[in-house]
Amino acid sequence: MGRLTTHVLDTARGCPAAGLAFELRRDGVVLKSGHTNADGRVDTPLLEGAALQPGVYELDFACADYFRNAGLALSEPPFLDVVTLRFGVADASAHYHVPLLVSPWSYSTYRGS
Repeated sequence: MGRLTTHVLDTARGCPAAGLAFELRRDGVVLKSGHTNADGRVDTPLLEGAALQPGVYELDFACADYFRNAGLALSEPPFLDVVTLRFGVADASAHYHVPLLVSPWSYSTYRGS
């Protein structure tokens, strides 16, 4: 059964990004939104089973809001505000893990396991 998961690491402070708001979209339609848990993860898969379809997805992370709430001083406008990861799902039966490693000045992602 295919599934889509994520987690976020705060590389500026060296910890999970707890309470970071996210929104998942496909074809402009919001499929799921919420916040990461204390471990920087989402408690359940973003999508699984028949809900995970081949296509292009966008996963938005409200990084500037997260860093402001954590007490970091950011420029105005911030260098990174909302980080959008645009990725494709070709095999809906596979596990797609899309992590984000983020600081106020950089980010990185990869297809995890």
